[in-house]
Amino acid sequence: MELAATQQTSTTAEPARLWQGTLTQVGVLTAFWIYVTASNVLYSHNMSLSLDPGGHAHLFASWLPRILQHLFLYPVLLVCVQLSMRIGWRPLPQRVLLQAILALVFALLASPLLGAAEHLLGDTMAMNQADDRMNMPWQGPQSELPLRIASATNFLLTYGFALALVSGFSLYQQFRDSELRRAALERAWTAARLAALRMQLSPHTLFNLLHTIRGQIDWNPEAAQHMIVQLGDLLRRLLAAGETEFTPLGSELEFAGLYLGLQQQRFADRLTFALPDPTAVPHVWVPSLILQPLIENAVVHGLAGHHGPVTVSIEVQTHAQQLRLIVRNTTRPDAAAGRGGIGVRNVRERLAVHFGEHGALLIESGRPQLWAATVQMPLLREPAAASGAGAGS
Repeated sequence: MELAATQQTSTTAEPARLWQGTLTQVGVLTAFWIYVTASNVLYSHNMSLSLDPGGHAHLFASWLPRILQHLFLYPVLLVCVQLSMRIGWRPLPQRVLLQAILALVFALLASPLLGAAEHLLGDTMAMNQADDRMNMPWQGPQSELPLRIASATNFLLTYGFALALVSGFSLYQQFRDSELRRAALERAWTAARLAALRMQLSPHTLFNLLHTIRGQIDWNPEAAQHMIVQLGDLLRRLLAAGETEFTPLGSELEFAGLYLGLQQQRFADRLTFALPDPTAVPHVWVPSLILQPLIENAVVHGLAGHHGPVTVSIEVQTHAQQLRLIVRNTTRPDAAAGRGGIGVRNVRERLAVHFGEHGALLIESGRPQLWAATVQMPLLREPAAASGAGAGS
C-alpha cells in the first residue's frame, strides 16, 4: 500500500519536477548570457581604447548596440537550446545534422542583429574614411564576409558552452531525481518487507494459541473460556502491533506476559515464567513483536522432548546507548546446541532491516539445559531515532 502511494506521489510530482527543471535551465542560461554580454561589451570597449586611445576612429560597435544585440539573441538562445535538448543526440547520424543547424542559426544571426541594433540606435559604424581603412584594413566594406565569419565563429563557441552547461545541469538533475526515486523505493520496499515479516507472526502465533485452547476445551471448559477472553485481548494487541514498526518496551513485555500466561494455563504443571515489571523498565522503543518469535521458540523447544519443568525468563539490560533483551529458557539435558527456524531468522532479518550492523541476535546454548537469545539494538528514546540508527549502518 505504501509502495502504491509512493508511485502515485511520484507520478503526481513528475510535471512539477519537469517544470522546475525547465525553470532551472532558463535560470542557468540567463546567468550565463549576462556573463557573456558583460564579457563581450568589456572586451570590445578595451580593444577599442587599446587600438584607438583618442576615440576618433569607429573601430568597434559601442556598448549600447552590443547590449541590444545580446538582448535580441537571448530568446534565440533559449529556443535553440530547448529544441536541442528535446532533439537529443541519439541516434547520432540523424540528430547531429539537426544540432548543427540550430547552432549555425544562432551563430549566423549575431552579426545581422548587431547591425539591426545599431540601426535602431542610430549608431551605425561608418568605415568609409580612408584613414579608418588604413588603420584597420580588415574592417573595410570589402571585408564584410570575414567579419561575419569571425562573429559567427565566436558565437558558435558561445552557443556550444551554453549547450554544454545546460546539458550538465540537466544530467545532474536527472541523477538527483533518480537518487530521490531510488531512496523512496527503498523506503517503500523496506516498509513492505517489514510488514510482510510482521504478517508472518500473526498466523504463526494464532495457530499455536488455538491449539492451546483446543487442548483445554474437553477437560476444562471454564479455563478454555477464560483463555478465549485472553486470546481476544492478545489478538487486539497483535493487530495493533502489526500496524506500527515500533512499540514501547513496556507494551512489548505486556504482550509477552499475555502469551506466556495463555501457555502456562495449558502447561500449568511444567511451565513457569518470569518477566520484568513493564512499568519499571526504561521508557525505550523496540521493533513491534520483536520478542514474540523468541518466546514462542522458548516455549515450544523448551517443552519438547521431555516431561520436566521449564522456566522462561526475560531480562532487560541497558549499557551506554545499547539495549539488550535476553530471553532464556531451560531445556532437556541432551538438547541440541544450535537452534534456528523461522522465528530466529525473522528476528535477525528485522534487526538487519531496522539497524543494519548496529542490531544483532546472539544465540547462547553452551551451558547445559539452558538456552538464551539476546537481542542487541541501539537504545531508542523515541521511535523516530530508528531511522538515524539504520542510516548509520
